[in-house]
Amino acid sequence: MAAALAVLAYGSVLVFLAFDRNSNSASDTIRPTIITMGPVWALAIWSGVSLLRRHR
Repeated sequence: MAAALAVLAYGSVLVFLAFDRNSNSASDTIRPTIITMGPVWALAIWSGVSLLRRHR
């Protein structure tokens, strides 16, 4: 689970850098990153919680 979290964090940084390449302001970078990665993080958290509940 720690490896998946590390990959997700690394992917989030890559997405941020991809949006930052062509942006003119902070809002041009932060808003698309949150819109893109927010659902991915929510799904990862939900999946992690459900996996931890099954193994108890």
